[in-house]
Amino acid sequence: MIEAPDVDALMTGSLGQWLERQAGVREAAKAKSKWRFTWSAAALLPVLALLWFGPDIGEQIKMFITAAAGVGAGLWSYAPRAEAIKQTKSGINAALAEALGIAYSHDCGGGHGFTRALAHNMLPSHVRAAHEDLWSGQLGGHSFTLHETHLEEQRGSGKNRHWVTVFRGPIITIGFARQFHGVTLLERSGRHKKFGFFGEKDELEMEDGTVLVKADMVHPDFEDAFTVFTTDQVEARYLVHPTYIERLIALEASFSGQNIRTLFRDGEITVVLKTDNMFESGSLDARRDREMVEMCVAQFMAMAGLAAALNEAPR
Repeated sequence: MIEAPDVDALMTGSLGQWLERQAGVREAAKAKSKWRFTWSAAALLPVLALLWFGPDIGEQIKMFITAAAGVGAGLWSYAPRAEAIKQTKSGINAALAEALGIAYSHDCGGGHGFTRALAHNMLPSHVRAAHEDLWSGQLGGHSFTLHETHLEEQRGSGKNRHWVTVFRGPIITIGFARQFHGVTLLERSGRHKKFGFFGEKDELEMEDGTVLVKADMVHPDFEDAFTVFTTDQVEARYLVHPTYIERLIALEASFSGQNIRTLFRDGEITVVLKTDNMFESGSLDARRDREMVEMCVAQFMAMAGLAAALNEAPR
């Protein structure tokens, strides 16, 4: 059982003292952003007035320059606030990680979990990927990593071309209580349609050439909700049992998540879950610090606890 950190102890200890000092940093950031917004408006308004009421260079060019100038000014003006929020968030999350005896880093790469999820077709196609909030260490006696991933692709054409989020959510890896003989992938049904969209595919080929064959679910009540692809039918039936499915559904529900997928391979499980942005514990309002700490503790403990519950229970 993973024990949650004591929020009172965190707020009266070094985290609370750090947040008190950080209050001044946040007020300074708000003032700096306000000054930048004012300066940007004063500088841009006459320039844009000249642009729109001066020589005719074409409406599309004027719109492009106006939009670019507005976005640039907005990003420059908001930057001090964004940095202060990031610092506060990193401080809170790092304190929580320390209390749990694990490590935390705001900035990170995709790492092993992301690479494995890509190799087993657990993520949608995308053009660019961003990663943050890496938690790693030992939880409940098992190796554990969790980080958030944001995937985007471009859609539309010409001036309507824009970036669209195709996935945002945590990618979790946790050491399993036993080794596996095969490879098993569990996911929501209907993701891999046959040609012509009549039913699901009977097998999937992974990036390394491994072929996973569709398995019959052990419990008929879950056949419409989940599909299992595996190299070892017997092992898959042992791993994917009704209690395990219930835990997956609970994990989805806890974070209003969607399309949960779990891979069993090489003595660890990899879990991918589509959610809203998580662990955003930073705020410019110091009065909300305790609320934000409580929210982050609740989010992480629910995720870590349920991820641990996805591990094998004695049967």
